[in-house]
Amino acid sequence: MMNPAMRLAGDEQRAARAWDVLHTVLDPEVPALSVCDLGIVRDVVAHPDGVEVVLTPTYSGCPATEVIERSVIDAVNEAGLGPARVTLQRAPAWTTDWISESGKRKLREYGIAPPSGEAAVNQDRPIRLVPRHAIECPRCGSKNTERLSAFGSTACKSLYRCVVCREPFEYFKPL
Repeated sequence: MMNPAMRLAGDEQRAARAWDVLHTVLDPEVPALSVCDLGIVRDVVAHPDGVEVVLTPTYSGCPATEVIERSVIDAVNEAGLGPARVTLQRAPAWTTDWISESGKRKLREYGIAPPSGEAAVNQDRPIRLVPRHAIECPRCGSKNTERLSAFGSTACKSLYRCVVCREPFEYFKPL
């Protein structure tokens, strides 16, 4: 019989390896970010019978949730860490504050202005989808930008244009 402390150490190593694998699973709507960069992976728990990945979707109606679940399960299983299963945890609700600093940098490099501010710091104030400040162009850095549409290619983004370099770009709305 295996010593329980040895099994715990093995489970922790398996969970750590699963986290490494999840950093390679890309978001299908914004493939510049991994699901870890996006902040939707809440926990990884290694059980004796497999690995459980806890995900919080960006919003309850996100059409990419099923694709993300399948990608996560496939990646963990292909790494030999499974069988994998996903548990969806909808509370607390995901917020753009959960996007890592590395994720925000990757968004900018991809041509999407990252969300700014601290959307979830003060839960007592209403959510605002209209920024109170100028949105910085991810291409040239100018704050002389204009919103073209409140809606971009997905519900979580809006469409902007830089007045200086004239390039259109998307802004990841803070939620």
